[in-house]
Amino acid sequence: MERKILYSAVQPSGNLTIGNYTGAIRNWVRMQNDFDCFYAVADLHAITVRQDPATLRRRTLEIAALYLACGLDPEKCTLYVQSHVSAHAELCWILNTVAYVGEMERMTQFKDKSQKHADNINMGLMDYPVLMAADILLYQAHYVPVGADQKQHVEITRDIANRFNNRYGEAFRVPEPYILKEGAKIMSLQDPSKKMSKSDENLNASVYLADDRDTIIRKFKRAVTDSGNEVRAAAEKPGITNLLNIYAAFRGCTLEEAEREFQGTGYGDFKLAVGETVADALAPVQEKQKQLLGDKEYLAGVLQSGAENAFRAARKTLSKVCRKIGLYRGE
Repeated sequence: MERKILYSAVQPSGNLTIGNYTGAIRNWVRMQNDFDCFYAVADLHAITVRQDPATLRRRTLEIAALYLACGLDPEKCTLYVQSHVSAHAELCWILNTVAYVGEMERMTQFKDKSQKHADNINMGLMDYPVLMAADILLYQAHYVPVGADQKQHVEITRDIANRFNNRYGEAFRVPEPYILKEGAKIMSLQDPSKKMSKSDENLNASVYLADDRDTIIRKFKRAVTDSGNEVRAAAEKPGITNLLNIYAAFRGCTLEEAEREFQGTGYGDFKLAVGETVADALAPVQEKQKQLLGDKEYLAGVLQSGAENAFRAARKTLSKVCRKIGLYRGE
């Protein structure tokens, strides 16, 4: 039976957090066994915000190595760099002709980034969702794995696909969001009312996959807690609940099991235990990533092979779209 196609990508900007790991990357590893997966390092998306060129190149390789270190298998999935497949940019331009300015201006991400980068509100920032639609539609993806709070980008992709299909005839499969069963969100260690973010200005708020053991433990020791001294999950205890969720995610246990384990434990010992558990889990991933980054030839080969696989799939869609829209291709 033919496997369903799944597409996802992460930008190589900023350091990925443990939230990215538990909410996205670990799910990707599981899904490569069940779907025909295309996983991209989204460097074209990254440049909608100013990037240092050398840092962008370095982080692109670091992200690719991290994916492999976490368990992505290039024999089971297609791992590639977005800009290595020019069809992404080509299809984005074509889809711009069926995307409307008003709907781009209403996108939450555009409004948020326009406020954050008021000195650089460029067309790429507005066009971000159209490029994302091109990413997904190029591969005729059945599913796009997203958190429940990220459905808007899949919805605009569906709108663009349906509009194109209605205007020019069937060219795209209309994708569905694949809502990840990621458990509880991992929240900021300094403000548990908001999600942990790789762009948080407070370095103690987020635990990054690149943090060394001492840094991880120090951040957890400094994590905000709540009044009282009981380690239990409750609405009035957002700090402790967040730490319990993190512990459960990295130990592979339920929230209830984590609560039972820490009955009668003080906050200090509890935070230390969470930090040590996260550091222990990340250590082999960090070591494997370091080994991979030491073998640039192997990494380049994986990404080249991935780009070739992606190109073959993307070319079929792009050729069909060009014919539908009336672009002369020499046939």
